[in-house]
Amino acid sequence: MATTYLERTPSSAGNRKTFTFSTWIKRSTVQDGAMLMAGTGTADRTMLTFESDGSIFWRNEISDVDKKVQTNRLLRDTNGWYHIVLAVDTTQATDSNRVKIYVNGVQETSLAQATYPSQNEDCYINNNQVHRIGSFSYSVAGLFNGSMSHIHFIDGTAYDASAFGETDANGVWKIKTSPSVTYGTNGFFILKDGNSVTDQSGNSNNFTVAGGTLTNTEDNPSNVFATFNPLFNYNAQATFSNGNLQVSTSNSATNITPLVSTLGMSSGKYYAEIKYSATTDPGDFARIGVCSKVADRGTNVALENDVDDHAYQGSNGNYLNNTNSTSYGATYTTGDIIGVALDLDNGYIYFHKNGTYQNSGDPTSGATGTGGKSVSTGKDYFFAVADVDYLDSYTYQANFGNGYFGTTAVASAGTNASGIGIFEYDVPTGYTALSTKGLNL
Repeated sequence: MATTYLERTPSSAGNRKTFTFSTWIKRSTVQDGAMLMAGTGTADRTMLTFESDGSIFWRNEISDVDKKVQTNRLLRDTNGWYHIVLAVDTTQATDSNRVKIYVNGVQETSLAQATYPSQNEDCYINNNQVHRIGSFSYSVAGLFNGSMSHIHFIDGTAYDASAFGETDANGVWKIKTSPSVTYGTNGFFILKDGNSVTDQSGNSNNFTVAGGTLTNTEDNPSNVFATFNPLFNYNAQATFSNGNLQVSTSNSATNITPLVSTLGMSSGKYYAEIKYSATTDPGDFARIGVCSKVADRGTNVALENDVDDHAYQGSNGNYLNNTNSTSYGATYTTGDIIGVALDLDNGYIYFHKNGTYQNSGDPTSGATGTGGKSVSTGKDYFFAVADVDYLDSYTYQANFGNGYFGTTAVASAGTNASGIGIFEYDVPTGYTALSTKGLNL
């Protein structure tokens, strides 16, 4: 998260010449952001960060003398997870062997900068000074915006990426959940199976959450869940937060196009929950649903004008589709949770308000489509939100299965036969979360 960072100060220095840092990350934005940092100030620090262009940047700065390694590769994907490994061993005779950066199992050898540390040079990493993950060490700045998982730090050994990941039968780089490594005195393993900062290495080198709220998420390197897509943001109308699961529209935007999920659906049955959490508009022109056409919409705004727009509106409870507004269900307002069940096998969509399906809908009715609204099959759909009143702002919090609305966990998880994701209300039988595993059921 963009305001959250972790902190630990080792009681004594470890090996300041040789160490390894490994983490899986999912970015929410492409901007500056610290992954690992230690030091006493801007002139004395060691850090691994993202630059604003998406490159990875390692720096060891001693009394304002800089040693830098920066990748040409730009990591700009805000939907998938990356595996990043930093291996440092300044005892190496060959300078290019002293700092190595790996992305998804491959060493980065195309570098924008490569001023390597001197042989046997000490770093501030592994010194008895404050170490932070997700922020600069000398001030609360350079905050990382996104998610992290399976963070390993190794004191005294420079491992390559194969210690922490491996290629599966399909050629995909995947996580090793319990790598065989020697952690050393100051080594640690945190965020293993959730949001615990308790060290799992056996060293008891626990971290603390020094700022913000560290939430758990079902989204992980082995199963990527949908979020709102920050790359589809017409006229920069919206701001994204909480791992792109919260979106707020602007009260100055002139065209409120739908804000959509990163993952799409073309067959199968999917379920999502959207909490309408805030507005400056007493008319409550919130719209929650799905759409198919997400690019080049022109004037087809506000999740109602296209034949493949399907929305449930808050102000009057109407169903919106292809410029038509028809009576459908109860009104809803801030604090209400709207469930969307999309059946692309039979061609129907259903909406519930706080667990009660509107229009006497039954998402499990299959081909009969009891209480459902017809949708065309054979097309790609995305979960979507929008509003019609550009003079006011609206905030939506999505639960695509991560188990949270913003930073608040669901009150009491409903049943979910697919076992994928955590939702506030029962997931209809046969439906699943919109995730990579859900898409492959």
